[in-house]
Amino acid sequence: MKKLLIAGAAVLYSLSNAQIKTGTVYISGQVNYIKTETSNTDFSDQTFKIIPAAGVFIAPNLAIGTGLGYTIGKLDYTETLGGGFLTTIINYSGKTSAVTVAPFVRKYWTLSEKLYFFGQLQIPLEFGKINQHALITNIYDSAGSVDQQTTAYDNKYTSIGINVKPGFDYFLNKNWSVEASIGEFGYKNIKSRDMDPRDGKNYDFGLNLSAVSFGVKYVFAK
Repeated sequence: MKKLLIAGAAVLYSLSNAQIKTGTVYISGQVNYIKTETSNTDFSDQTFKIIPAAGVFIAPNLAIGTGLGYTIGKLDYTETLGGGFLTTIINYSGKTSAVTVAPFVRKYWTLSEKLYFFGQLQIPLEFGKINQHALITNIYDSAGSVDQQTTAYDNKYTSIGINVKPGFDYFLNKNWSVEASIGEFGYKNIKSRDMDPRDGKNYDFGLNLSAVSFGVKYVFAK
């Protein structure tokens, strides 16, 4: 019994020492990729982000910071409307590029001397541009004729969101760690200069397992 108590005390002491100390500063780089597809329709939505970030621990295992990076996205879909006398097929393609600013707060929980679980609350802001192109094909069954129209325009937009994501952080040594997060829960509101298919509010609730992030962090250990 005495040996068990001593062992337990040793584990608790080790975990308490594994807490990241107040005032610790770090820099990191994160790569994020999200892809959504549907099997029964021609729909594909892809987003790629690369966001360097810096943070500081304001309390043991509690950090705040911000990221500044770049986001690119691509949305493609095909939609068929009508039928009978007139069938309309819309082939849409849109590309986005944006500068991203993402302040965050992150809480760590110690799992072992080197492994941590974290939860992160982030408020991403995007300032970007959308390039849109659509090919519209009208098929007149009775006349046996087909006509096509193309539309294309550029548009600027801004967006703000809130998301929460869980992850793991593993320290290779006192200065370097690797981290990964899978899934996110959040909300995003997009505002564009002109009306377009992406204008309005985009709600993203629930655990989205397609949102995968990997990063490397350098800690200025005290």
